[in-house]
Amino acid sequence: MNTPTKQKWEGRWDQLKGRVKSIWGSLTDDELTKVQGDYERTVGLVKEKTGKTREEIERLINQNA
Repeated sequence: MNTPTKQKWEGRWDQLKGRVKSIWGSLTDDELTKVQGDYERTVGLVKEKTGKTREEIERLINQNA
């Protein structure tokens, strides 16, 4: 069951993972890892703010791309 509180914490966790990936990409000059980290962080932020699942967010992003 996906409750708003669970989605909020999952969103924060995704943001943290994304931030770590982004920093690691910067340290190693790995642009792909940095971009992946930024993407994960963005998805995590949207997840926290809206309570939507990752799949819903990615579907919205792909529709608008």
